[in-house]
Amino acid sequence: MLIRVNQLNRKRECELKDFMSTSRMKPIQNSAALLIGPIIFLMALLLPQGWFSVPAKAAIGTILWMASWWITRPVHIAVTALLPIVVNALFDLVPMAQVISQYASEIVVLLLGADLVSITWSETGLDKRLSLKALSLIGPSVKQQIVTWFVVAAGLSAFLPNVMVCAILTPIAISMLTFLGEKDPANSEIGAVILLAIAWGSGVGGCGTPLGGAMNLVAINYIEQLIGQEFMYITWVKQLMPFLVALVIVNTAYLCTIKTSVSHLKGTREFFREEYRRLPPMQRSERISLALFLTPTLLAFIRPAYSALLPALKPAYIFLIFGVFTFVCSDEEGKRLLDWPKAEKCVMWGMLLLFAGGLAAGQLIIETGAAASVADLLVRFDLNGGLLTIAIFVVFTCFLAEVSSNTAAAAISVPIVLSITKQLGLDPLPYIYISIAAFNSAYILPLSVRAIPVGYGMDPKALLKHGMVLAIAT
Repeated sequence: MLIRVNQLNRKRECELKDFMSTSRMKPIQNSAALLIGPIIFLMALLLPQGWFSVPAKAAIGTILWMASWWITRPVHIAVTALLPIVVNALFDLVPMAQVISQYASEIVVLLLGADLVSITWSETGLDKRLSLKALSLIGPSVKQQIVTWFVVAAGLSAFLPNVMVCAILTPIAISMLTFLGEKDPANSEIGAVILLAIAWGSGVGGCGTPLGGAMNLVAINYIEQLIGQEFMYITWVKQLMPFLVALVIVNTAYLCTIKTSVSHLKGTREFFREEYRRLPPMQRSERISLALFLTPTLLAFIRPAYSALLPALKPAYIFLIFGVFTFVCSDEEGKRLLDWPKAEKCVMWGMLLLFAGGLAAGQLIIETGAAASVADLLVRFDLNGGLLTIAIFVVFTCFLAEVSSNTAAAAISVPIVLSITKQLGLDPLPYIYISIAAFNSAYILPLSVRAIPVGYGMDPKALLKHGMVLAIAT
């Protein structure tokens, strides 16, 4: 049965990639979506000359063009991520090396290494083993189900990309709901709440550690530029953990207030225990896969202990080294854990380009002076760093995370926050931390990680209805 479930999951994952990356519009709608981006870009060039220079207007237009295509998706998201190169080649806004370098940055290397290691989890079945073991402890109470799914999703997404966590847990939840007779997620009260818990938990958990997603690495990139030295991962945990705890409390409290027609589910714990018992004993390949993940993670967090001795061995290169190890280590049958054809097929190349494109767009915003100009305009609102300032940063960043992706939101919002706080004479770091929590808190639209449960059949109206309330609450 487990083999059959794994095959189904792989099929659904392929369908999910198509769902998230390709347009399902009619030809006329697709043509309109294609045109909207360039039209917005041209309109940005008409912004008042006194407010922005021509390069700054082109940079702002590029961001708006990218946001438009990320929302409507007339082309693959990775194609949209290449627009900074296209625009800069045509308008010569900044030296091209400043743009191109973002597509092979140190943090892109880290993402590639972590992705290679993560692939072995699904290849060896380690992801299913860990998920089923954790979920086998769930009791029959609906509220207990909700809290457990949310906490498991949030905990895993603190160390794994949120899309991966949601893609792992959602089919398991669907299998459980099917086992309980809830075969239609679109019309299942319980199914909707559980899938919301997974989607939201996978999202907010990302701010727990820098490993939670590419958006966090974007923020680290700007923090390191600000402080002029390496930013230690343990510092991130110390500063962001209070935000994560607050988000977890608010999210779970709201989820538990959603009323369902039944309060207890029979057989859920037995379902997970039975599925876990069906697994064979832990294989050598799974142990190696787990070690290949835990070791670089540990080394990244204890970096202060050896940074003076090995100054070049930053987390990016640690993860790449262990990613290379996946091609060297063998399983119990003597086969390599990973070969290049599999890596070529499974690495999230689009995610790498999305991340790099966001960085490149942020570079255009900074280097053309657009960020400074926006900061000048916002400073006129007589901001003093208090609640109004925080509210503006949070609303702006959350809006970007809702309509595009949290990676794009990070790349756009952090440099603007940095510019504004500098002009106000404030310490930028606390406000950057607030922005990090904000771009990890998107709840409403079925984009990014939230597209996954919708792809499995959840009604998008559940996101809109409950996400709006939670967005206001947080």
